[in-house]
Amino acid sequence: MKRLRTGYTTGACAAAAAKAAARFLAEKERATEVEISLPEGTRVTFPVEYVRIGRNGTQAAVRKDAGDDPDVTNGALLVVKLSPIPPYTVIFAAGEGVGTVTKPGLSVMPGEAAVNPVPRRMIENAVREVTLQGLLVTVSIPGGRKMAEKTFNPRLGINGGLSVLGTTGIVRPYSVSAVHASLKCSLDVAAACGIEAPILVPGNIGRRAAQKNFHTKDQQIIEVGNEWGFIIDSVLSYRFGKLLVAGHPGKLVKLAAGHWDTHSARSDRAVTFVARRAEKLFGRSFSGEVTVEGIFASLPAHEIGTLGNILAGEVQKAVAARMAEHRGTIAAPAIALTDMQGRILGSAGDIAPWR
Repeated sequence: MKRLRTGYTTGACAAAAAKAAARFLAEKERATEVEISLPEGTRVTFPVEYVRIGRNGTQAAVRKDAGDDPDVTNGALLVVKLSPIPPYTVIFAAGEGVGTVTKPGLSVMPGEAAVNPVPRRMIENAVREVTLQGLLVTVSIPGGRKMAEKTFNPRLGINGGLSVLGTTGIVRPYSVSAVHASLKCSLDVAAACGIEAPILVPGNIGRRAAQKNFHTKDQQIIEVGNEWGFIIDSVLSYRFGKLLVAGHPGKLVKLAAGHWDTHSARSDRAVTFVARRAEKLFGRSFSGEVTVEGIFASLPAHEIGTLGNILAGEVQKAVAARMAEHRGTIAAPAIALTDMQGRILGSAGDIAPWR
C-alpha cells in the first residue's frame, strides 16, 4: 500500500505566514522560512513565498501543501497582513477570500472573520514568539471566494469566502483502505491492552469531550472519523463487554438517519434531521438555524436535555439494530451527545461505567 503524504491545514499555514510578517515588522528580517509550533507541541518549518511591505503594515504568504489529501485549498496562498494597533491586543479581520460569520451556532461569533479558535491561537502564539506588539491580523486566501462555492460555507452563513480551519495543524490524507487498516489496528491495540469498554468518537472534538466527562485509559478512545459502518461491524468480532459512542450530534445523528459513512459529501446534513425532531417536540420552527450547534444554543436549558436524550435514543436504536444484524455479543451501546465545548447534551443507555 502506498504511504500517503500528510500536509498542513490552512490554520497552520496562516500561522507561519503571520510569523514571517511579524519577523519583518519587529526585526526587519525578510524570512524565507519560519518555524512554528503545532497545537500538540511539534515544531514544523514552512517555506515563505514572499514578504511585502505596505503602507499600513507587513504582509507575508505561505502556500498550502495538503499532502495527498484532495483538499479544495491545496496549493492556495495563505496571506497574512499585520498592522500595528494599541499594545498587547490581537484582533482578527477577514481579507480577500476569507469569509465572515453571519449566523450563530458556529465556533466564531457573528460578525467575526471565519478564522476558527485553534488557528487563532496558533497565529497568536506564532506572532508572540516574535513580538508583544498589538496587531491587527488580516487573513486572506486569494481565490477563496470561488473555492468556498465547493464547501458548505454558503449554507452555514459564512459569506465572502473560506474558513481558516484545523484542530491539529496537520491534514491527514483520506484513503478508505488506509483508514480501515488504521481502525482495525486501534481495535487490536485496545483489546491487547485489556480495554473492556471502548469509547468510539468521531475525532478530536469527541476525544476531548470524552476525556472531559469520563474516566478514560490509554487506548480506550478510538477516533472513527466517518467510517461508522466499518467500525460497528468490526467491533463485534472482539470480546469487549460494553461500548460507548460519544461525540457531537452533528456527526452522530447521521447514524440515526441511516448514514454509516458520515462524510459531508456522502451523507445528508444532520441539521435537517435535528430541526424536524425539535419542531415536533417543541412546536415551533427552527428553519432559521443552519447548524445543529445553533439549534441547541437557541433552546432554553430545560429543553436541551429533552432534545439531546431523544436524539441519543435514536442513535442508540440505529447502532443496536446494525449490531443485531451481525449477531454480536455486545449489548446495545451507550450514547453520549456533546456540544463543541464538551458538555453533555443528552444520553441513552447507562453511561455510568465510564464515569
